[in-house]
Amino acid sequence: MNEITLAELKNWSRDSYELIDIRDDGLVAYGMLPGALHIPEEQLTDAKCPGIEEIEADKKLVFYCEIGRRTRELEDIECLEGRECYSLEGGYVGYIRSGLMDEEAIKEKQQKAEKSIQKRFHKQLFSPFAKACKNYQLINEGDHIAVCISGGKDSMLMAKLFQEIQRHRKVNFDLTFLVMDPGYNQANRELIESNARALGIPITIFESNIFDTVDTIEKSPCYLCARMRRGYLYSKAKELGCNKIALGHHYDDVIETILMGMLYGAQIQTMMPKLHSTNFEGMELIRPLYLVRESDIIAWRDYNELHFLQCACHFTDTCTTCHEDGTTSSKRLETKKLIAELKKENPFVESNIFNSVENVNLDTVICYKQKGVRHNFLDEY
Repeated sequence: MNEITLAELKNWSRDSYELIDIRDDGLVAYGMLPGALHIPEEQLTDAKCPGIEEIEADKKLVFYCEIGRRTRELEDIECLEGRECYSLEGGYVGYIRSGLMDEEAIKEKQQKAEKSIQKRFHKQLFSPFAKACKNYQLINEGDHIAVCISGGKDSMLMAKLFQEIQRHRKVNFDLTFLVMDPGYNQANRELIESNARALGIPITIFESNIFDTVDTIEKSPCYLCARMRRGYLYSKAKELGCNKIALGHHYDDVIETILMGMLYGAQIQTMMPKLHSTNFEGMELIRPLYLVRESDIIAWRDYNELHFLQCACHFTDTCTTCHEDGTTSSKRLETKKLIAELKKENPFVESNIFNSVENVNLDTVICYKQKGVRHNFLDEY
């Protein structure tokens, strides 16, 4: 498929073409080009793809994916026969990078983002962030916290919330905004750097070769990648004098993990708000977005017209997220959709899932593990 650049596209009349996003639901949730239609790649294989049929025959079709690779390879698709089709060079990431700002625009962007946390989204974002920090005792006097930034919406917001809570000066603690470059291509690294600059986050970047290491792994590369990334983050944080690392998992991650554990792992467990490192003595992992809803994070992102990467893997543009529990992005997306369906009948289903692991009655549990030791109800029957 022929490529077209953003600069060339800007010279066309907007009425003459249709933008089509072929990425999966998980990536689309992170943002789309303005005015684009979402027609997943697998839907294009339908000879009578409804989304395509509804577009006027004289309109050019401009397809885009995450980085421009998959749309370049679109060919021999029956529903596109006779249509004038193009692949957008650089894809969604190229569009985001094209919006890099000058210093004045950067200052305005930062001020708007900070004000929106203090005012418009205070109840939805800062209040649950502060509540989690208090309820789970995530921040203590004298802490030095490595705020781990992947470049996505969750970790970037977490960094801003840490800056805001530190400004209140109720507890004295230090922050290091830590970014690990596991082998990003130049475009992805520049995007993370530009977003951090636009939001006023003074990041510390260190490099590793994780992408090269997992590139040849066929079975569960995302699982290995996530495990290695955490190890590198612990190690670098400790080297910098930190005693905690903060990750950007939110409320929806927690309830999805609980449900996936039951459906796919045959176990009842949760994503803990904090835990001790087993390999790095004196280090803790904390999750201060534990009570923050993903929908509110998305609303904050869109209100501030921010664009982030979801996964910057250099060997795939279909990965929507990396999970250390070994579950695939498709399994997490399935679970997210299942919860949404259940919510239609029961508006309390999300809080019920979340609260279920706080209301465990051991008198009604057949077996459970504690500190690696398995206990059976027959032991004390």
